[in-house]
Amino acid sequence: MEIFTRLNFNPVFYSEVVAGGKMPNLMYMTTFENKEDRDAHWDAFRVDPAWKRMSSLPEYQNNVSHSDITFLRPADYSDF
Repeated sequence: MEIFTRLNFNPVFYSEVVAGGKMPNLMYMTTFENKEDRDAHWDAFRVDPAWKRMSSLPEYQNNVSHSDITFLRPADYSDF
């Protein structure tokens, strides 16, 4: 999560799924100004030296089997 913070991903929350058929599962929500801003942040993440080191560790090899990406817009009555 340090990488997201350092790269200004504007994290809203991080959580681990505690029940269900898709475990282990890390969930998180980040915020961006627009899709272009989001894409630029993920481009920076992919080449980040800390991410490169972490993703090369044996315990993290081939463990992402699926990603769900949902784009949301706050409702008028939202606190966000």
